[in-house]
Amino acid sequence: MDTMLRVRVDKTTLEKLDDSAKELNTSRSEVIRKGIHKVHDDLKK
Repeated sequence: MDTMLRVRVDKTTLEKLDDSAKELNTSRSEVIRKGIHKVHDDLKK
């Protein structure tokens, strides 16, 4: 089962999120998921 999260972001962060989603031709949610995985993977290095 998926969990829905609500987060607050400032205008600059939202613009970066939207730019990334547009460039990758994907959803905001997918960009956020990829970011979480990247941070988690970097912690293991």
